[in-house]
Amino acid sequence: MLTRIDHIGIACRDLDTTVEFYRATYGFEVFHTEVNEEQGVREAMLKINDTSDGGATYLQLLEPTREDSAVGKWLAKNGEGVHHIAFGTPDVDADAAEVRGKGVRVLYDEPRRGSMGSRITFLHPKDCHGVLTELVTSAAVGTPET
Repeated sequence: MLTRIDHIGIACRDLDTTVEFYRATYGFEVFHTEVNEEQGVREAMLKINDTSDGGATYLQLLEPTREDSAVGKWLAKNGEGVHHIAFGTPDVDADAAEVRGKGVRVLYDEPRRGSMGSRITFLHPKDCHGVLTELVTSAAVGTPET
């Protein structure tokens, strides 16, 4: 069962400049940064608030590290802006199977490693009214990173 908005992913050309905008304009501070080689992105998670289920809600700023990454291709086609929305779940495997059973295309056969050791999968935007949708189980909730 989906429990919250985990994050909103925003594609950007310059991570440092975009982080500074959100810090100076809204007072959001960086909670976590990392480079995800598999996804081809450098990212910053800006924590917005804690949630009642023990998680949090973030803005995820994504700068591609290579042009052929999914975010790099998306940025070249669409420019900077909202890339995806992610919903938190205590069980990404079960929720992915449930939505797959309802005819929604799940982009990964098995969840992959996401930010901060989370487990993630994506739902096809054509099946979600044009919105790339991510399902996330936080590392604190799900299986620890190995």
